[in-house]
Amino acid sequence: MSSAMQELLNILNLEKLEHNLYRGRSPEVGWQRVFGGQVIGQALVAAQKTVATDRYVHSLHCYFMRPGDTAVPIIYEVDRIRDGGSFTTRRVVAIQHGHAIFSLSASFQVEEEGLEHQLPMPEGIPGPEGLTPQREFLAALGEDVPENIRRYWQRDRPVEIRPVNTEHYTTNKKLPPFQHLWMRATGPVPNDRALQAAVLAYFSDMSLIDAATYPHGRSLFDPELQMASLDHAMWFHRPDTLSDWLLYTQDSPSSGGARGLARGSIYSRNGKLIASVAQEGLLRVRRK
Repeated sequence: MSSAMQELLNILNLEKLEHNLYRGRSPEVGWQRVFGGQVIGQALVAAQKTVATDRYVHSLHCYFMRPGDTAVPIIYEVDRIRDGGSFTTRRVVAIQHGHAIFSLSASFQVEEEGLEHQLPMPEGIPGPEGLTPQREFLAALGEDVPENIRRYWQRDRPVEIRPVNTEHYTTNKKLPPFQHLWMRATGPVPNDRALQAAVLAYFSDMSLIDAATYPHGRSLFDPELQMASLDHAMWFHRPDTLSDWLLYTQDSPSSGGARGLARGSIYSRNGKLIASVAQEGLLRVRRK
């Protein structure tokens, strides 16, 4: 197991302070602000700690309100909104320096049988074995990648990413707003369905809003762009052990008003649709 994967499991192990109150920390990696996937995963864990073990998350909806400070702990306050016969609803607020930085609403359900279908995995996408890991690809670009971004991707990470589309890294051409990437955990995830959902929630924030920059010939490297997650929604369709590669297909149907919308579908290697994701992010051109 990589040290980063072990650290992710450690930071998802929240400390209970009081009834409905938990404390989480950030990894000591020198990031300027807390990674969005971290607060999503930690907030989901906080909610799960107040829910019966036979109920599993099926959806979550989040808002990012302030940048998180990596130097101080994050307090997660859980509101037990409803415990119904089949569904349980929780709201979690993440607090730092006396202010809410993030909120999550999540719904949990007992397992039930029902009608079932899914859209198939897109065809013609090459498998991960023949693709270059994102970290190696960005390192090969050398000075074309800003130093702060290069340092970010060179760190040990709990997820390995292998992009299928790489043209946006090397050109300013206006491209269709689609991207596909393979991702996998860099170590085993414990056989705990609730924890697996939290790890998947962490992974779901990877690169999603990037697709909204493609039609404009821009990228996350662009110093003229200010980008940040505004909200994040996720629907969990089927459980997965996260023991193999996952395909994350992404598209951006719209941008405007200094915001961009992106959608994603996460498939197992064998074509099972595990989760659907949507995110709106700040996409602001800085004034000169």
